[in-house]
Amino acid sequence: MRTALRALATTAAALLAATTLSPAAQARPEPRAPEEFVALRSVDPTIIQEMRYTTAHTFMGERVDGYRQPVCIVTRPAARALHLAQKRLLRQGYSLKVYDCYRPQRAVDHFVRWAKDLDDQSMKGEFYPRVDKSRLFEDGYIAEKSGHSRGSTVDLTLVKLPALPTRPYRPGERLSPCFWPQDERFPDNSMDMGTGYDCFDTLSHTDDPRVQGAQRANRQLLKRTLTEVGFVNLPEEWWHFTFKPELFPDTYFDFPVDRRSVGRP
Repeated sequence: MRTALRALATTAAALLAATTLSPAAQARPEPRAPEEFVALRSVDPTIIQEMRYTTAHTFMGERVDGYRQPVCIVTRPAARALHLAQKRLLRQGYSLKVYDCYRPQRAVDHFVRWAKDLDDQSMKGEFYPRVDKSRLFEDGYIAEKSGHSRGSTVDLTLVKLPALPTRPYRPGERLSPCFWPQDERFPDNSMDMGTGYDCFDTLSHTDDPRVQGAQRANRQLLKRTLTEVGFVNLPEEWWHFTFKPELFPDTYFDFPVDRRSVGRP
């Protein structure tokens, strides 16, 4: 009997200790990036970073899960290739500007939850004015996996130097369709690519024949420069490029976008 009572007391004490631990002590440690990942700024600090998903200026109208700091994280080979492209562009008076780099799986899951909520269409007027939200999966704008989560994919554009500042988005402001003329849509210091970033529209297809003149030339300069250093463009998105060969072609990571993810423990 005494042995049974002692065992019961030990179990009760363990349960009490578990329930009195602080939330931080009970929380599971966040996953960290493999050593092959780096902060892009540590390889090339001249590349402009405008990490959209840390802000409310997204197609969801809110900050995206997993984006804790506005830092571009990529695999080291992709970072080195971006550095090489940047060196070539700087000589021509341009700079790269990244909107998104590595994207944790939890962010993709956030996209999926939002896409299934057909009642939430607060940002439709800017990002998908001509697309029915019920078709976002079918039309390929939203998917349950993203190449960004493998670490070698970036969303980016070109900026003419010297770079002008981009004003911050004000939640609740009047929205303009992402395919309107550049001086009528949300102001961005990038070169005119014919649409804004994350524009869910066929006009975002890199080689859409309706995009001509300076807009087409700007897209081709971006594509040509990145192709020459090993990136492959996604034809449906003029801003989307993946460095090949990928270090992690079959792995979808979920560490947060945070400087500590690629720093020393």
